[in-house]
This record gives sequence, structure tokens and C-alpha cells, in this order.
Amino acid sequence: MEILTSIVASIIKKRRIFGGTRTRETNIEALDKGLLRRYEVFLSFRGEDTRASFTSHLYASLQNTGIDVFRDDDSIQRGDHISTSLLRAIEQTQISVIILSKNYADSGWCLDELVKIMECHRTLRQIVLPVFYDVDPSDVRHQTGEFGKAFQNLSNTTSEDKLLKWRDVLRQVAGLAGFVVLNTRNESKAIKDIAEKITHLLDKKDLFIADKPVGVDSRVQDVIQLLDMQQSNSVLLLGMWGMGGIGKTTIAKAIYNEIGRNFEGRTFLANVREVWEQPAGQVNLQNQLLSNTFKGTTANIQSIDSGKIILKERLCHNRVLIVLDDVDDLEQLDALCGSRDWFGPGSRIIITTRNMHILRGNRVDEVYSNKEMNESESIELFKWHAFKQASPNEEFVGISRNVVMYSGGLPLALEVLGRYLFEREVIEWRCVLEKLKRIPNDKVHKKLKISYDGLDDDSQKAIFLDIVCFFIGMDRNDVIHILNGCGFFAEDGVRVLVERSLVTVDDNNKLRMHDLLRDMGREIICNKPQKEPEERSRLWFHEDVDGVLAGQTGTKAIEGLALKLPRDGPKRYNTKAFMEMKKLRLLQLVDVQLDGDFEYLSKKLRWLSWKGFPLSCIPTNFYPGNLVSIELENSNVEIMWKETQRMEKLKILNLSHSHYLTQTPDFSNMPNLEKLVLKDCPRLREVSHSIGHLNKILLINLEDCISLSSLPRSIYKLKSLTTLILSGCSMINKLEEDLEQMESLTILLASKTAITSVPFSIVRSKSIGYISLCGYEGFSQDVFPSIIWSWMSPTSGLSSPFQTSPAMSSLVSLDIPHSSSQELSSISNHISRLRSLWIECGTELQLSEDAKLILDALYATLSEELESTSATSQVSKMKTSELVQCCSQLHVLESKDSLKSVLIQMGMNCHVTNNLKEHILQKMDENGSGGCFLPGDRYPYWLTFNCEGSSVTFEVAQVEGRMLKTLMICIVYSSTPDNISSNGLTNLLVKNYTKATIQLYKREALVAFEDEEGQRVVSSIEPGNKVEVVVVFEKGFIVKKTAVYLVYDEPNAEIVEEFHAQDKNVIVSSGEENECFVRKVSTNSQDKNVIVSNGEGNESFVRERFPQVVPMNDLAHNKRKTVKEWLGKYRCC
Repeated sequence: MEILTSIVASIIKKRRIFGGTRTRETNIEALDKGLLRRYEVFLSFRGEDTRASFTSHLYASLQNTGIDVFRDDDSIQRGDHISTSLLRAIEQTQISVIILSKNYADSGWCLDELVKIMECHRTLRQIVLPVFYDVDPSDVRHQTGEFGKAFQNLSNTTSEDKLLKWRDVLRQVAGLAGFVVLNTRNESKAIKDIAEKITHLLDKKDLFIADKPVGVDSRVQDVIQLLDMQQSNSVLLLGMWGMGGIGKTTIAKAIYNEIGRNFEGRTFLANVREVWEQPAGQVNLQNQLLSNTFKGTTANIQSIDSGKIILKERLCHNRVLIVLDDVDDLEQLDALCGSRDWFGPGSRIIITTRNMHILRGNRVDEVYSNKEMNESESIELFKWHAFKQASPNEEFVGISRNVVMYSGGLPLALEVLGRYLFEREVIEWRCVLEKLKRIPNDKVHKKLKISYDGLDDDSQKAIFLDIVCFFIGMDRNDVIHILNGCGFFAEDGVRVLVERSLVTVDDNNKLRMHDLLRDMGREIICNKPQKEPEERSRLWFHEDVDGVLAGQTGTKAIEGLALKLPRDGPKRYNTKAFMEMKKLRLLQLVDVQLDGDFEYLSKKLRWLSWKGFPLSCIPTNFYPGNLVSIELENSNVEIMWKETQRMEKLKILNLSHSHYLTQTPDFSNMPNLEKLVLKDCPRLREVSHSIGHLNKILLINLEDCISLSSLPRSIYKLKSLTTLILSGCSMINKLEEDLEQMESLTILLASKTAITSVPFSIVRSKSIGYISLCGYEGFSQDVFPSIIWSWMSPTSGLSSPFQTSPAMSSLVSLDIPHSSSQELSSISNHISRLRSLWIECGTELQLSEDAKLILDALYATLSEELESTSATSQVSKMKTSELVQCCSQLHVLESKDSLKSVLIQMGMNCHVTNNLKEHILQKMDENGSGGCFLPGDRYPYWLTFNCEGSSVTFEVAQVEGRMLKTLMICIVYSSTPDNISSNGLTNLLVKNYTKATIQLYKREALVAFEDEEGQRVVSSIEPGNKVEVVVVFEKGFIVKKTAVYLVYDEPNAEIVEEFHAQDKNVIVSSGEENECFVRKVSTNSQDKNVIVSNGEGNESFVRERFPQVVPMNDLAHNKRKTVKEWLGKYRCC
């Protein structure tokens, strides 16, 4: 009895906290009066007037909105006395809707209903909503017109008292606010307005969200913004992705409640994953989808395939909202949401999932990634569940923060732990927290374990458990190498774990995991089934590992072991403790000392991480043959081996902070090494020349090796190396020009060294994306101009490559943002030597001044350096001849005339450019003896602009549905007999007046134009830009005609035969003697940037390019992004 009393008291206490006492009393009072609400809406109507029309449509609309409606012809159970049933139904309804039609008042039954309704309105505050259907409210009030005639029909058979009562309620109902429907053409709008009004009055929420939906509203608005509700005609699919317990379902329910009534039909399919696995669950889901979307519809789907057809046929005509909750398989999507064609215009489909894979491949239009709660949200949610109020007692404040920290912003954990700790004492809270460190809460554990159980195979599960125990916070690529070495398909496995929200990868490429997922994984290891420590596959808990090593109880079940000891408390173990650990793959030790024979360590080790390694070298009886990664940071190693060891599988070697290391190992025995980290090895004086054998190396980090004075020459042969870090190597004073051979080098960090000048080979490098050297640091495209400027500046005291080797400057490109004429004047003597020059001018006036300065400098140089120019031409001619020999379709026409032409292509190659080139050369072929004919416009494929002389000015046109892809320039010129062997062209100048930019290219740059350079020119020219192209020739050459072709991309790879039709519009270039010498170029789709120069004794320039050129803006963005990722990744190495 005492126990029962205690239970009752506890219940009463809880009810008071929740405000439950008042609710209970209200319900008891309602029960006594028989007034518990059973229906939400009661429809009162005259059947013969509106049953088959207005009332039927209104009923369907309310049902479809999810409102429980009473209608006398199908809501009364058989056998009930109709009068009593109706009266009870009216009393048990929240809102009565009275459809007052012309014949409503000739039914005593309807008027008696109205009397009861108005009584409930007066006594129970029932809401009454009149609808005046094809009648005027004044006719109802005064019983006049057609409505009054119908009422008069009852006067002869009804008592005066009853008539007076009826007249009274008709006056009352006519005085209430309602809806007047006088025009049947507006019925659908009226029904919609009535349904919205009733929904508003009911304040109806379709789905329960939470008692305290903390943080839900802001997330709901974020998702609704992605749903783009204003774009009503498009079908949009949105995926909500996140780990279990993060609140995906809660937010999806709130969105459903918020916007659901804006659709013609809607449904929320909960627990799709769980229902799918049940017998007939797949068909049941299809039936539920159809019947819920169209309330009152009875679906009879018999098979999945027939269900797909039925769903598409029924859904495609309606604007619907479908929420598929907890989808984890593509088959589920295929059966429930086959394609966008299934749904009517304006439909929205929301899919919640833990598996990102099902959202890939354009299956959805938007993805919302659910994030954990922030600290303030977490504290608020936890307090409401743990204390049922916002402010707990002072003694709970500190420990509450500990629980919140443990929960890691996961709403599920905050709610479960809050409820569990409700009304417990502080001492109990502390015990619970201590227990959670070893054993996760069962409810949270089961919820999170769903994602683990859903993994495809044992390999993925093993990868997850390895990460859980050993690899959180490690570089993703390093972990993949190690796990691949263990025989797992780690690249795919880690990708799946990320997609399933079990693992994340941060901005520095480190593997991360929610603490509760970590604890869930470790609990799986401990209790699958319940095992003693030595019987588990992985050991990481200090007491467990200590017990196994000290007791030498290890078994072959152990695959991974981690033991981290404090520095001030080192402990010694015997290597015999590892004797039975035959399957040990992963070993992580921190400040641990081992005595004994190292041959006891497993020969299957793939990962050895031993911080504070105590020995001066690795023992010779230790077998390293299967190691993929050796990490001996803060070790006492002086030399790695006394006897050379062959390590075919080694990919990572990290000896950082080994303060006694004096020399590197022989790298020729590590042929597959990819990452070498020797950071902060102050006694390291020499790097073995065998480093040149590392043909697969990606990273070398020698930061703060202060005794290292030089690098072996062989290091410059490493063509695979992407990152070289020498910062802090204070005795290194030189980088060799051979550095240019390192063709993959992307990041070079060499600050705080003794190097005083930047090697010219660095600026010539086409691979370096980020540099830190000689006070310069940043992305190469930002830093290189400053370096080049310092060489060119007359005030610079440094030895300049321009001074020591003028020929070298032709390999340098210079960008000058926000230039001034004064700055440009200071380097005018060097302009002709630059490979390319890109200038941003402030105004069009400055552009004109700068362009004049550049052209003056070029012509002045040509006059002064004819001999030098001739020598340069011979070099170019020799290189070009080699290129020409590679062109199998080269065609030469002899001529007795000195008229010549040059064809330059800048940008991407396509079928249009190939056809245009062929067309130009064909025309020149056909008219070789009578003039040089060039094709005109062929809209929308290309537009032509031409002018007499050496420049063409034009405005770039907008071609609808197409994008400018290529710029082709054809120049027709003549020369004196003295210049018969020279090509004449020295520079090409592109002035963009609209953007106030100048681009200058040397002939050598045009010959060897790279993809990025050509695309940069084209991408800088936009529709509406005013552009001028100027060509510069040597003295003794006369430019007759310059033509520019703007080539636009085609929507289809096929080009119509009209290209081969005869041109009506042509450009004729002629002089006194105008026969053209033409050389034909290859139209192969892989031949991209081309310069064709024709004339007797003159060479043709053909530069072959690769397909699929990325726009320059994208290239620059991608390069910066990639470099940033590498920087973030390797600065920690």
C-alpha cells in the first residue's frame, strides 16, 4: 500500500510539473457532460441541394487537408437512431459548418440541427461558420426571397413555438461572419478559402513535433528557402542528410506542418527503412503514399511494379508534398519516387536519409546537411528535459554543461539523457556521467547503431571500427594507405562511411567523428558478445591494454592495440606480451618502453606509430616487410637501421622531432614511399643522394632541420613531388636551376633560409601554385609578378635574369594589376622581352596611354635590335619546323608573289573551329592566283570583323544560347625580298576598352600557347565588350588585312553540311600582286591552338592541344582551392 501511495504521489507531482492536473480536471468535466471532442467539423446541409455538388467537394477538400469531418450520410453507424446520433455528433464537434442553400429552410430536420448547433455555440462556445450558398444573408435573416418561400412550406404543419425558435436561430446564424457563394464559377476558390479558414480556426498541426522544439524554427526556414516555393511550376527534390539522432525527422515534420496546406495533396511516410523490411512492407508503403496523399482514396496496389505505374498516373496531375523519412536504399526511392515525371508541376519531395549515396547523381536538386546544435541550443533543450524549466538549481549548472558537452549537440542524446536524469540527485548525475565514459546509453546506442548495421560488408565495418579506435584526427590519405595495406578497399570504404554520416572529413583532410558514434563503435567491440579484453579485436582503453601487456595474456584475436602513457610516468613491458598477437596489424604507442626480443612483434604489422621511441635504431630482428607507415616522432633514433632493410610496401615515413637523427636511411629500399617527414631534426646534416630513387614521392618536409646545408642534386629529378618544405633550414643558401625539372611541384615553402635570390627556374615553372621564399609568400599568380618586377626595376640592386640572359626573359609572363603609366615607363625597356604582359588599367584614357607606351617601346626595340630579333626568329623558326613535321596534313602552295598570311587560334577547339580553318584555307587555295578570299559571317557559328591594316576594332555580340569559345585571327601581309626568310610577326596586342585591360603576347608565346593562356584571353572577352586587336610586325613588312573571327560553341557536336556550301560574303585581300601562299592545317579534333603562316620560305606554326579545356576562371579557382587544401594538410606534417 505504501508503494502504491508513493507511485500515485509521484504521478501527481509530475502532472503538476507538466500542468497535467488542469488538463485532467478539464477532461473529467467534459466526460461528465459527454462532451469529449470526437469530430473537428460537422457539416449541416440540405441533401437535395448540395450533397452531390458543393457539399461533396467541400467534404473532400477538408478530408484531404486531414480534417476529421462528420457528414450524416456516411458518418453514422448502422443501427443508431439518427436523431440521437446527430445530436451527439453536434455536441462532440469543434466547428459546425452550415451550408444555407435555397431549400435548407423547408427541412425541419435541418432547422432542428441548426437549433442544436446554435445551442452548442451559446453554451459550449462551439465555432459556427455559415456558408450562404446561392442565397443572400438578408433573406436568411428575414426569411424572404426563395429562402423565405421554402420556410413558408413548413408553417402549415409546424407549431407556432417551433416556428418562433427556428426564426430566432435563422436570425442568429445570419448575423455571424461567414462565406457568401453566389456564383458557381467561383466554387473552387470558395471551397479553398473555407478549408483554409477552418484549418486556421482549428490551429491544426498534422504531425507532433516536440514538447520543446528548440532550434527547429531556424532550421525549418533554411530548408524552406532551399525548397524555393516561389518557383511553383518546377518539381523539386530535396535531400536532408545527417547522422542518426540529429533531428532530420523532427525538422521534416515541422516543414510538413508549415507548408503542407499549400499543396493539393500531401503525405508523410515515416520510417521507410523499417517498414520496407517488413512482409509486404514495400507494397504497403506505395498504398500508404497514395491513400495519404489523396485522403479518402482506397488504394489497392498488388505489386511494386504495378504500384509505380499507379503512383505515376495518380500523382502526375497534382501539386503534392511528399516526405519520405529515413530512406536508406535506392530501391526505396525507385519504388516511391521514381522520377520527377511522377509528380505534377510545383510538387516538392523531401527525402531524409543517413546515406548520402542515394542523394548523388542528380537524384535531388538540393541537399540540406543537418548540423549539430550549438552550445546555447543544446543547454536549452537539455534543461527542458532534465528540469522541465529553463533555469535549474545552481548545483546542477556545472554538471549540466558536462552532460551537454558529452552529447555533442545531438538532440537525441540531449533528450534521452535529460529524461533519464530528471529528478535525480547530483551524486546520481556524476555516477551516470562516469558510466557513460565506458558504456553508452542504450537508447542512444541503438539509434546510432542503425547506420553501422546498414553497412554493406564486413570490410566497411572493420574500417569503421579501426577509425573508431585509432585514426580519429589522422590524415584521410594516410589512413587509406594503411587500411589498403590491411587488405581493405579503404578508398571506397571511407567514402561510404562519410556518406552514411558515420565519419566526416574536415577542411584539413583529417578524419573526424561524433563522440557518441565513437563510443557506439567501441561498445560494439566490447560487447559482440561480451568479451574479456584479450579476446577483443581491438584494445585502446588504458586499463585493458595495461592488463594484457603486463599479464602477457595477448591472443591472436587482437588486431589493433593503442597505449598512451604520460611522459612523467613511463612504464616498461616485455616484448613477449606480443608473442601470441599473430594478427596484430595496428600498433600505436606513446612513451612506452619495451624490453626483449623484437621478433615477437607481429610480422603482419601495417602501421607502427611509436612516439617517444626509446632506442637509437630499429632492432635488426624486427620484421618491417609489411609496414605501410612508420611514425617515430620524438624518438631517440640516430640512424634508422644498422643493416639495410627492404620495405617494398612503405608509403609513409615520419621521423619528426627526432633530435638525435644524423642521417637519412637508404631510400633506394623504399621504392613506393610517398610521404617523407623529417621535421625538426636539428642534427640531420645530410640527405642521402638515394632520395632521387623515390619515383612516387609526393611530399618531403625538412622544416627546421637547422644543420642541413644543402640538398642532393638528385632531389631535383623527382618528377612526382608536389610539396617541398624547407622553411627554417637556416643553412640552406641555394636552390638549383634544376628545380624546373620538378614538373609536379605545386607548393614550395622555403622561408627563413639563407637563400637570398629567387631562382629563375621557379618563375618559369608551370606547376608551382604557392610559394614562400625570400620574403615572397602567396599564390604564384600573385607573387610571381612582384618577383619579376623586382628583376626589371632599375632601382633593384639584385642581379636580374633580364640582364644576365635576355633570352631567358622571353619565357616570363607578367601580370600588372592596377598599373600606372609611371610604373609601366620604368620597365619599358624590358617589355619586348616578356613572353606575355597583362595590364589592368583604371580608365579607358589610361588604357590608351599605356597602349601607346607599349607600342612605342616595341617599335623602338625593333629599330634598335634588328640583329637580335633576327637571331630570335631563327631560333623560333627552328622550333617551329620541328612542330610542323608533326602535322601529317601540312599542305604548301608555291607562289611567285610575296603576299603571305598568318592564322592564329586562341581558345578551345571544336568542330566549328576545324570547319572554319578548313574553309579559310580552302578559299585561299581556290583563289591562290587571283587574290586571298576569306569567309564572312556564318551566324550563329561565327562572326567576322575585318579591317585594312594592322588592327581591328569590334564589339562582342551576344549569341543566344551560345558562348564565345574561340578567337581566330587571320593576317594578310607582304614583305620585301630582303625579308623573305623572316616571319615578320613579333607581337599581338588585345585591348579591351570596356574592361580597361591590355594583353600583350610575344610571337613565341603564340607559337607555344597553352590551354590556360588561350582560354584566359577568350574568357576575358564578354558580350558587349569593345575590343581592339593589334598586330606588330618587323620593319619591312606591310600588313594588308586583319580579320577576327569570333567562334561560338554549338549545342550539338554535329555540324551541318552548310559549312561546305559556297560562301557569298568573302573578305578579299589583294595588292598589286595578290596570289596567296597557303599551307593547310590538320582539322583533327585534337589539334587545338594553331598558327599557320604561309609564304615562300616561311614556316607554319602548329601547336597541338589536349581536349576538354576548363575555363580560366575555373582553373584559377580550382588551383587555389587545391593548393589551400594541400597547405592545410601539410602544414601539420
